[in-house]
Amino acid sequence: MDRDTARKLLDAVASGVVSAGEALDRLTVAPFTRGEGDPPHADPGYRDLGFARADTHRALRTGDPEVVFAAGKAPAQVLGIVAALRAAEPDRAALVTRADDRVAAEVTAAHPYAHADGGTIAIGPLPEPRGRIAVITAGTSDAPVAAEAALTARAFGAAVVQITDVGVAGLHRLLDVLPTLDSAQCLVVVAGMEGALPSVVGGLVGTPVVAVPTSVGYGASFGGVAALLGMLTSCAPGVAVFNIDNGFGAGVFAARVARGRAADATGATG
Repeated sequence: MDRDTARKLLDAVASGVVSAGEALDRLTVAPFTRGEGDPPHADPGYRDLGFARADTHRALRTGDPEVVFAAGKAPAQVLGIVAALRAAEPDRAALVTRADDRVAAEVTAAHPYAHADGGTIAIGPLPEPRGRIAVITAGTSDAPVAAEAALTARAFGAAVVQITDVGVAGLHRLLDVLPTLDSAQCLVVVAGMEGALPSVVGGLVGTPVVAVPTSVGYGASFGGVAALLGMLTSCAPGVAVFNIDNGFGAGVFAARVARGRAADATGATG
């Protein structure tokens, strides 16, 4: 659904032709369902590119940007999807995750204004931040997953502060940054090895903690399974755990928490 179609729908609500409930359903549930009097070419809410159907309705449904998972896609496919998303929502960033070096190079060459951090790329203007999260890593080796979480959260509308290398092997490093943790509205804690850091953080602050195990570690870490199980069995209450190396999912969740808490504090709608 484009802006002109949405405006006509809102005009119909204002004139009493369409009820507010029906309009809400058509905006958020069924963009592909044409109402009486709608033109046959009404926007179905996606762009059929042949190799993909780019979702151009996500902003109306969830308020969030659309995301292109680049792993397994050719550079031309990623560029085609990004172009469709940018054409549909020029005022909103499109996010690319898990881009390899070749895809990242071609996307940033085509969009020199893009925000890029490793394999995560945001193309287009980032939203004005509402709320703030902190992304904390146990070790520098966890940085790629943390970078994915941080840029994702920025694209999804939260301010981000990053804290690196404060793992439990040197706990005094974590204690030095407690004021920063207390000032955030959600924490993303990224750790490999035995995955102990989220439990420690969860025992020190009352801020919501999102734990992300990474595949960093020696043989018995089993590619992150040890960290995942350690986080799932955390003795600290209130720790939410995401899948191994899933910085993207953690960034989305944390941004939504931070936006919601910021809206509650100001009385605004989130």
